[in-house]
Amino acid sequence: MTVLGERKQAILASACERGQFDVTSEADRKSATILHMAGYLARDPKVSGRFYPTTAAYDEAGATPKSTHGVERKISSIIVGKRLRALDEDKVAALMVSIPEHGLRNPISVYGLESDETVELSAGEHRLEAMRRLEKETVPCVHYQGDALDRELWEIDENLIRSDLTPADRALFVYRRKEIYLLKHPETANGGDRRSDRQVGELKSGEVKRFTAATAEATGQSERAIQRDAERGEKVCERALRMLSGTPLNTGATLDRLKRLSPEEQIVWIDGALRERRRVQEEAKRIRTETMKINRTIRNDIVSAIASKGRVTSGRMPHAAFPVGYVDAPWQQEAWSDETGQDKGLMYPAMPLEEIMALCAGDKSPFTPDAVIFFWVPMNRLDDGIAVLKAWGFEFVSGIVWDKIDIGMGRWVRDRAEILLIGKRGKISLAPEMGTQPPSLYAEKKGPHSRKPVWFAEQIDRLYPTMPKLEMFQRRESLADGDVRLNGIWEFWGNQAGAPEGGTE
Repeated sequence: MTVLGERKQAILASACERGQFDVTSEADRKSATILHMAGYLARDPKVSGRFYPTTAAYDEAGATPKSTHGVERKISSIIVGKRLRALDEDKVAALMVSIPEHGLRNPISVYGLESDETVELSAGEHRLEAMRRLEKETVPCVHYQGDALDRELWEIDENLIRSDLTPADRALFVYRRKEIYLLKHPETANGGDRRSDRQVGELKSGEVKRFTAATAEATGQSERAIQRDAERGEKVCERALRMLSGTPLNTGATLDRLKRLSPEEQIVWIDGALRERRRVQEEAKRIRTETMKINRTIRNDIVSAIASKGRVTSGRMPHAAFPVGYVDAPWQQEAWSDETGQDKGLMYPAMPLEEIMALCAGDKSPFTPDAVIFFWVPMNRLDDGIAVLKAWGFEFVSGIVWDKIDIGMGRWVRDRAEILLIGKRGKISLAPEMGTQPPSLYAEKKGPHSRKPVWFAEQIDRLYPTMPKLEMFQRRESLADGDVRLNGIWEFWGNQAGAPEGGTE
């Protein structure tokens, strides 16, 4: 934030009162330049030493802008013409959000009289485009008189005082400014005010400043930076500069390398560099994909090797033998609910929450230290399902919703969905490979006994084709011929949970 001293405040007050401020001393010029860089004053590109107050100046001085500094003009009467810099869609979008709420804080600048049928845009293309897309008919404008070069000079200076220009942008703008400046002040072509017996910056009355000094003052940059950018813009052709726009090659080092080449060689070099960069990126992506695939295979092999050391004893709960689990627990039912949870066709006795939580907790777990689990839970037992995951040593990570299509009964809501929770544990990631993940919603009509669609088991088998899998509360005999779970990679545990309920579905 710029701290305004007494003299700067006086300059602002005068500018707001009269609508402009004309420099009368070198001290005032320095103060006005500082105010210009801070956004309080706008420089007249044609009249040296003349500045105009901006909206920020009126706000600071607590004054009301004069009508001549924001005359409404039909947008259709403003000619944009060729611009040195392409529109930034993000800036236009941001203005389209801000303008309806706060209004257009700063008018655009145009060249021409208020009475002219058409005028040319000088500065404010993003503001103009935002107003156009908002379907506004008019936009506030500040009118200036001057030729096409004056208009272009204003556009350049407004851009050069910004901090977001790329090296190619700066080279393009500064060199174009130099061309315009030399057309307006040809006497400076060979150095202008430079004298061997005087220090840089010392001028005799009435002398026109050399280009680097005038541009440094107008933009707040050092003369060294202006000279560097002008040289880059002069020696690197415009087509090459525009080719660099929006690419990682848009750096000062690239421009300094290009300026030693001919224009034809510059185009060839940039084209080749961009093609090589794309090739390297594609190769790097291929290597990353291959590396991820290899690492995944290694992780799966490690987990499977650990699982092979686990114990699977007939009639007992396995111990640390399965890296993949699929569970459809027999939740206790509520008489008023159709959210029954476990497949009623299996007829396992319902288990209280505490018993389910204790079943595979700690050393009783049938799962390996690094494992993934898919756990069915009715919608009204969602918190209990996550509690079971935690008790079994798993962290909840995601889930898939089964849309049963046909609606059932319920207390708070009528049952139409169940959730397959997904949990993980251990240090080795068993997350699916990118691009292979199943969708988070699957719709299939509910079959007999609320039997879960085989699609879910197929997804698990697809994601972990070689890993041993344990399905709990399931009977092998209940599966239909061709079920993926009969491929020899799946094991089942369930009868041991208790005797089946007699004869009811």
